[in-house]
Amino acid sequence: MITGDLLTRIPLFAGLPDNERASLAARAADVRIRSDEWLILEGQAPAFFALLEGQLAVFKMVAGQDRRIHTYDPGEYFGEVPLLLGSPAIASLRATEPSRLARLDAADFQELISHCRVLNAEIFKTMSQRVGRLQQLAIESTQPAATVVGHRLDLACHNMRDFLARNRVMFTWLDLDDPECLERIGGDPSLPTPADLERMALPVVVLPNGGRLEGPSVREAADAIGLQTMPGAGQYDVVVIGGGPAGLAASVYGASEGLRTLAVERVACGGQAGTSSRIENYLGFPAGLSGDELSGRARQQALRFGAELLVARSAIGIMAGSGSVDSDDVHTVLLEDGTRVTARAIVLATGVQWRRLEVAGMERFAERGVYYGAAATEAQGLRGRTVHLIGGGNSAGQAALLFSSYAESVTMLVRGPSLAASMSQYLIDQLATKANVAIETETEVVQVDGGDRLESIDVTRSRSKQRERRASDALFVFIGAHAETAWLPSDVIRDQWGYVCTGRDVVDLLRERTSTTWPRERDPFLLETSVPGIFAAGDVRHGSIKRVASGVGEGSMAIAFVHQYLAELQSANVAS
Repeated sequence: MITGDLLTRIPLFAGLPDNERASLAARAADVRIRSDEWLILEGQAPAFFALLEGQLAVFKMVAGQDRRIHTYDPGEYFGEVPLLLGSPAIASLRATEPSRLARLDAADFQELISHCRVLNAEIFKTMSQRVGRLQQLAIESTQPAATVVGHRLDLACHNMRDFLARNRVMFTWLDLDDPECLERIGGDPSLPTPADLERMALPVVVLPNGGRLEGPSVREAADAIGLQTMPGAGQYDVVVIGGGPAGLAASVYGASEGLRTLAVERVACGGQAGTSSRIENYLGFPAGLSGDELSGRARQQALRFGAELLVARSAIGIMAGSGSVDSDDVHTVLLEDGTRVTARAIVLATGVQWRRLEVAGMERFAERGVYYGAAATEAQGLRGRTVHLIGGGNSAGQAALLFSSYAESVTMLVRGPSLAASMSQYLIDQLATKANVAIETETEVVQVDGGDRLESIDVTRSRSKQRERRASDALFVFIGAHAETAWLPSDVIRDQWGYVCTGRDVVDLLRERTSTTWPRERDPFLLETSVPGIFAAGDVRHGSIKRVASGVGEGSMAIAFVHQYLAELQSANVAS
């Protein structure tokens, strides 16, 4: 219990009259935490704290990594900045040794500063100093982790910029086709000279320590920048394949519930949802949030619980265990470079890939004016341009809203008669407010053309079938998606479109297609595939609902079933 005498250990409160200090103590919670335990995490609801015993380390998320920025010792107080600014907690605090604190909730803190002028002045003075330190940290954190030099229309350069942006890596982009960038390159001794660049493979990635990478793969760049690309161990309780909403949810719940968890992601955490400019119907965020924000928070959460998240890595095969309940064998995941990791359970959360548009010229102009998905890294390059989008779903609507802030005009080309059947009403309403966004229904693109890059598209109307050529600087395609699951072992049953079957569908298809039977006495768990211990969640699963919230729900549910599966193995081992 917090007492008035205990609060005399805090210089801020030591000079208060006994009765005021006792009144303050009566409203304070007595908080005790163990060494290495988190007191509060960045983004949580804030509170006001005074440290009575122990020590706390302060961490701030900088460029996707937790950075230790300060230490609090007994007698210090903190938490006033977010409370006075009306913001969530702006930093995370973790005990470096067993610690004890007095905590005041927001309402009690407001009463404290409104009724005592001396404390009010002291707290505001401290707040001013801390805001100044945060401003300096913000300046330091905006220093780029890399400088990328290349041609905007070069596919390798586009892929590198997209990879870094989606992984929240700060970088500077220098376009060799821009005279201003060429002038800068020539005057910066840390960069290769224009003459050197003519002989180098592009893109060239220049690191802060002076190192240079010529034409690197995204994995080579990830290694150089410090992103995790190699597993820290050879064996895990659960390996999650895919880092979209379902995969991130599985990683968070797996790690938080004590499972040794590894996630493998081909590009960046967030998947397709991570490229969404705005998600406004996600529960609990009335003002909406971007896919990048959502995935960044989920990634941070998973890492703090101890999950390992690999990026720029692909799973290319699975060697499944025998599936026998009385065996202790494990599943093996094979990565693209031959690395193998074993897991007692696997969660498939690979999502889907954008379906390609099969019309003349599309492949020629891929990433040279034709893009699949939002390609948010291209948004600023569309300033004053003419943009077309194909598709009438939510992803297309979100992209149209994003590009409308840069482009001179954005035209959505929709094959169906309206948006109502495929797009959420809130997006339809928002699009209607944008003067530079046009929506053309019953329209299809039949050809794209240009020189070095896209210059025009040919469209037809369903009713007239008349062909019309239009100038276009960029074409973004959102015509649905498909599951890429050919790499999975044949034992994992899929439907005719490649989506992974789970639960009752497994039993029905085993009887229909094969001579094999389900190897357990029980039926498959709801999200379990035809191989015991391998689960599927999110868009890759047959019958899934293609929504971020449902993907998150399935990812968390999959871990619940993983626990049941592992308990089943443990019981069998004990019995034997």
